[in-house]
Amino acid sequence: MRTSPLAAALAFVVAVVLGTALASPALAHTTLKTSDPKKGATVERLDSVTLTFNEGVRFPVVLVRDAGGHDYHDGKPKLDGPTVTQKVSGALPSGKYTIAWRVVSDDGHPVEGEIPFTVKAPQQSSPSASPSPQASTAAASSPPAFTPTPVDATPASQERKQGGIPAWAWIVVFGIAGIGIGLAISMRKKS
Repeated sequence: MRTSPLAAALAFVVAVVLGTALASPALAHTTLKTSDPKKGATVERLDSVTLTFNEGVRFPVVLVRDAGGHDYHDGKPKLDGPTVTQKVSGALPSGKYTIAWRVVSDDGHPVEGEIPFTVKAPQQSSPSASPSPQASTAAASSPPAFTPTPVDATPASQERKQGGIPAWAWIVVFGIAGIGIGLAISMRKKS
């Protein structure tokens, strides 16, 4: 039985496309599985940040910043396999914060992301039940306390999407498909 060149080229292209599609999970990079605090969470206080990845990572960098850009991380992050822990310096005042992180995956690719969260520190109660008239007039004449501006966190900047087929694989697939189509056209019978 004779096979037409077009059928052979089509079978080759289909085999390459299916082989690439099935191999895509092996090309996935490290991803962030969980974080403490979670994205968008509101906490009363924060002593440390914990990030857990789907595989071991190297060279972690973790920054805890308020809306004004002030850093609150203390020392270098501790690495334990897929878990990174970063201590926070002192008590965080109420406001919006961002955890900016960057690690290097086992395959050498850098992975980074941001996790916005809010601190709502508990109010400290005063010893007297009602303020004195002198205290209320002094409070009314004092300037308002500094309130940090909210962090603008767009979904694209919060966490880097992982997985899928990389661009170079698509270039290879379409290149091979183009060669297959070219061979099919050049090998057809001329009438």
